[in-house]
Amino acid sequence: MAKKTTEATVNQPIETPANAPELSLDTAEDFVQRNRNLLLGGLAVVALLVGGIFFYRYYTRNQEAEAQKYMFRAVSYFEADSLKKALNGDGLNDGLLKIADDYGNTKAGNLAHFYAGVALLKQGKFDDAISHLKDFNADDLLLQARAYSLIGDAYLEKKQAGEAIEYYEKAANYEPNKYFTPAYLLKLALAYEINKQNDKAIEAYNKIITQYEDAAEANTAKKYKSKLEGLAGN
Repeated sequence: MAKKTTEATVNQPIETPANAPELSLDTAEDFVQRNRNLLLGGLAVVALLVGGIFFYRYYTRNQEAEAQKYMFRAVSYFEADSLKKALNGDGLNDGLLKIADDYGNTKAGNLAHFYAGVALLKQGKFDDAISHLKDFNADDLLLQARAYSLIGDAYLEKKQAGEAIEYYEKAANYEPNKYFTPAYLLKLALAYEINKQNDKAIEAYNKIITQYEDAAEANTAKKYKSKLEGLAGN
C-alpha cells in the first residue's frame, strides 16, 4: 500500500500556480517603474558615450587633415631654409609653432614639434628648441633618437654638458644600430671630455671601436681615445 502511494506521488504532475507568469511580469514592471529614472539615466550615459566616441574620431580626422595641409607648406619653407616663415607662417598658412600648439594631438602636430625644434636650434633659440624637441614623441627609429641627440646639442651650446650627456645617452641607447648609433656615441664621448669625465669618454670611444668597427666614426674614436690615454699616462 505504501508503495502505491509513493508511485502515485512521484507520477503526479507538479502544479504550477496559474498566476506565476503574471507575478513575474508584475515584478519586472514594478522594478522598471521604481527605477525608471536610473535606467533612463544609464541609457543616456551610454548614448552620450557612443556619440562622444564617434564625434572624437570625426574631430580628430578633421584636425589631422587640417594639420597636414598646413604642414605641407611649413615643411616646404623649412626645406628652403626660410626658417621664419616655416616657424610663423606666411599670413595664409599656419607655421610650425601654431601647428604644434593647435594640433598637438595629431600626428602632424607632433611632427611639427620636431621641425620647430630643429628650426629654433638653427636660430640659436636653444631653450625653445629643447622645449619643442622634448614635446616630440615617436616610435620612429630615426626621428626619436635624432630628437634626443638634438636636445643634447642644444644643451651643449648652453654649456650644460651634464644635461647634454643625458640626452646623448638616450640617443645612443634608443634602438642601437650601425647607421646612427656611432655618431651619437661620438657626441657622447666628446661631451664626457668636456665634462672632465675622461674614463667615461674612453668607454664610449671603445664601444664605437669594438661594436661598430666598420663605421666612419671608428677611426676618429681611435684617435681621440689614444689622445686621452696619452694624457692619462697610459
